[in-house]
Amino acid sequence: MTIELKENERLDDLQRNGLQIIQKTDGFCFGMDAVLLSGFAAVKPGERVLDLGTGTGIIPLLLSAKTEGEHFSALEIQDEIARMAERSVKLNHLENKIEIVHGDIKEASRIFGAASFDVVTTNPPYMNDSHGLKNPTEVKAISRHEVLCTLEDVVREGAKVLKPGGRMYMVHRPHRLIEILGTMKQYKLEPKRMKLVHPFRDKDANMVLIEAVRGGGAWMKVEAPVIVYKEPGVYTDEIYSIYGY
Repeated sequence: MTIELKENERLDDLQRNGLQIIQKTDGFCFGMDAVLLSGFAAVKPGERVLDLGTGTGIIPLLLSAKTEGEHFSALEIQDEIARMAERSVKLNHLENKIEIVHGDIKEASRIFGAASFDVVTTNPPYMNDSHGLKNPTEVKAISRHEVLCTLEDVVREGAKVLKPGGRMYMVHRPHRLIEILGTMKQYKLEPKRMKLVHPFRDKDANMVLIEAVRGGGAWMKVEAPVIVYKEPGVYTDEIYSIYGY
């Protein structure tokens, strides 16, 4: 299928199952966090998945290629970005497998219904210091700062839409780890797996991956960390295996 790109758009090859994605040339593009989350999230055959704050739709696209999940729903509040993600789904002929929904994370349980998904994935805004932003409506600001939703909104709604025993997978920043774990437990999501991500072996972690189970027991495994680069510009073998090269 050929697709007409709009001004300030580009077409990127995901180098996975022939998939392509439309992204802004000057906007917020998916990064390593989305790739790592798609590798960390376990989706079993026949499961239904919801991605909260999907942006360009990168996570459902990658998960549709990597797993045997039955269906992937994806929620995005920014209308222009949601429409762009929808065009990427059509470009890849995945309309029967991926549904992009334009809507607010704070309304997710109303939009989709309670206990309707086996898995929730989310790569939410990391920064809670949204004061001082020059343009809080800018796409990058909304993607990175808690302008339109908070961590609690994401966790609360994720917990509501999950079936009992369902799993939430989140990528976030380590400096908010205590807040993340506390909020998850507040909404009966029990953290079960955690993996820290380091840019280099000798650098502090700059991301954390967490799996939590709705109504799970209190037992968490801290897995071996992920190291992204073995030298500047050269990914470690683990990164290539996660992405699926």
